[in-house]
Amino acid sequence: MSDHVIIEKLDNIEKMLSEQNLLKKEVLNFSEACQYLDISESHLYKLTSRKQVPHFCPQGKKLYFNRQELDQWLQTNRKNTTEEVEREATDYILNNRRR
Repeated sequence: MSDHVIIEKLDNIEKMLSEQNLLKKEVLNFSEACQYLDISESHLYKLTSRKQVPHFCPQGKKLYFNRQELDQWLQTNRKNTTEEVEREATDYILNNRRR
């Protein structure tokens, strides 16, 4: 096995361990939150400055994030599937027929 392949595999292992550590942490710093959300730093700065994502700024400089709150934020604005919309439309028609 060549050195290049070994280094590549070790890099992959290091990346996976880092990702697992993020899932264990309750509070993330700014760079960890970017990695966790898979977004750029500039985008996360924009979201925090617009107060669109929950965050903490305990001393007025560094930003911190609660991982569970980020998970909840990620799951906002859910879009219904076509099947769900059709079912709701059918239920509405059946329940609101003029008699």
